[in-house]
Amino acid sequence: MKLLMDLFPIALFFVAFKLAGIYVATGVAMVATLVQIAWLHFKYGKVEPMQWISLGIITLFGGATLLTHNDTFIKWKPTILFWLMAGILIGGQLLMKKNFIKSLMSKQLALPDDIWQKLLWSWTVFFLVKGGLNLWVAYQFDTDTWVNYKLFGSMGLMLLFVLGQGVYLSRHVTSDSDAAEPKPETKNNTGET
Repeated sequence: MKLLMDLFPIALFFVAFKLAGIYVATGVAMVATLVQIAWLHFKYGKVEPMQWISLGIITLFGGATLLTHNDTFIKWKPTILFWLMAGILIGGQLLMKKNFIKSLMSKQLALPDDIWQKLLWSWTVFFLVKGGLNLWVAYQFDTDTWVNYKLFGSMGLMLLFVLGQGVYLSRHVTSDSDAAEPKPETKNNTGET
């Protein structure tokens, strides 16, 4: 259900754009994101920091789009969000010596430290590339193509990346019971156990 709520503003943006254009879609995305935050707060009692940041970015860039009647601002919004996430991951690692991916996921996954590091850097690079790709599509194609990319291309890339991460991680995940179980004793050449 939470995943559907994450897609809610993007899907509404897409539909509003197809029906009424970029400026109506921008306003719809701003309202949808606010509704999303309110629903998450009501349902779970808390809102993740990245969702607050996303609300701030859509308000800033969406507001600039509506005030100036220039769609460049809303086209920059995904890039700013992706690059901000990459910056947070890099800053956490280099400045604070903290792996934020591990902090977020270590309750669900048990992984060796070197795998956590690879996970952190792969997400960082992925966010940087997605931000650059968003700008490339925004500036090389028309707004209709960019909106289609935003829903289908960007989400498709995210799905493929997450599936790829899942396949990679499945080889390295250890359960707590695996770590706690002693290995069976084997007989050596002298017959001792």
